[in-house]
Amino acid sequence: MNDVSLGALRVSPQGLGAMGMSAFYGTRDEAEAIATLNRAVDLGVTHIDTAEAYGPYENEKLIARALGARRDEITIATKFALDFENGAVMDGSPAHVRRAVERSLRHLAVDVIDLYYLHRVDPDVPIEETVGAMADLVTAGKVRHLGLSEAAPDTVRRAHATHPIAAVQSELSLFAPGPLHNGVKDVLDELGIGLVAFSPIGRGLLGGGIRKVEDLDADDARRTLPWFTPENIAANQHLVDRVTAVAAERGATPAQISLAWVAAQGAVAIPGTKRRRYLEENAAAMQITLTAAELKALDEAVPAGSVTGARDTPAGLARNHL
Repeated sequence: MNDVSLGALRVSPQGLGAMGMSAFYGTRDEAEAIATLNRAVDLGVTHIDTAEAYGPYENEKLIARALGARRDEITIATKFALDFENGAVMDGSPAHVRRAVERSLRHLAVDVIDLYYLHRVDPDVPIEETVGAMADLVTAGKVRHLGLSEAAPDTVRRAHATHPIAAVQSELSLFAPGPLHNGVKDVLDELGIGLVAFSPIGRGLLGGGIRKVEDLDADDARRTLPWFTPENIAANQHLVDRVTAVAAERGATPAQISLAWVAAQGAVAIPGTKRRRYLEENAAAMQITLTAAELKALDEAVPAGSVTGARDTPAGLARNHL
């Protein structure tokens, strides 16, 4: 597949979110995770997304173990924000920027990080100070490109004026189209910044395999999210069924058609999975280009405001800077 642009950075048209291999999404199997990461690279899914918060630190270490010998084949994106060495507090200070990058370089066992994100904006530190310190990492050769996650349009403008931002990562799916309507995508297009879509399959709901909360492992963090209450899962099933019907007409799965919809919005999806069979299903979506009629059918399948429940908890939403 041809690479696509995130600012000045070229990446595979679909990435892999590695979070669930180490944290939050239930049971873990390191052997399968390592096999999945390698299979991703074999399939051309070479944009690997992690963060020091996933574990913490364990996901970065896993990627080093799995793909250390294939460093030249992949683009590594990682993120920082919380200071886990001092009580897991939000810290966008220049001092923490410098400490965090050294941790990630060590845990990833690399000399340079391809894309380094501020995972969440610290409201107590001017974005110019945080991004200014991140820019120093580019000058020092420790980071190649900079990114932000869940940042508001004005914050993106201010950050980009301090140093070019390659990508902004936001939740984007048929169930969470916010960046298309809250000004984020507009400012990214204006400034030539790429949009990276996390949870592009609606945190798994749009895959069609989660029809009740018991389908999740007992320790799966999604059980705490509004979409996954028994009432809301039930209320949203008719929307999933509509997406599945559109997918069936195309001979695709609902996950694949959901990923194709994200690509049609001009975003790079980073669907998360910890198993090869789902990776292969997701990667096949790179071959799907939706027609205008299919896009219209999907818009009608999931009308604006039709999803029951918020995409995150109130505390989770409060951490965003939108």
